Amino acid sequence: MKIGISSNGKNLDSSLDLRFGRCSYFVIYDTESNEFRAVENDGQSSKGGAGIAAAQQLIDENVDVIITGNLGPNAFELIEKANIKAFKCESILLKSVIEKYRNGELEELKNSGPAHHGM
Repeated sequence: MKIGISSNGKNLDSSLDLRFGRCSYFVIYDTESNEFRAVENDGQSSKGGAGIAAAQQLIDENVDVIITGNLGPNAFELIEKANIKAFKCESILLKSVIEKYRNGELEELKNSGPAHHGM
């Protein structure tokens, strides 16, 4: 299973970025191999539609799960249509995020957060 996590940095000692569309990186973690890689978020510098760009990027990465702070309505809708589960987490180290996910300690996002317009 592949997990996409919004991140402030490129490794598991980085902290989760509460922003989804404007985070700097996504860390893609494979639960079967325990390997990860960081990809720069395509949406972070867009003038509008950052959440949509970020969601599409993770859909293209074939993630099964997304962990972030919150999702705007457009990103939430795209992710939901792609049958990707999304979970909410506080800004902690990514290795702790993964541990909380494995232990079933994260809250699934059932609704979007508020819309954001531009930067």
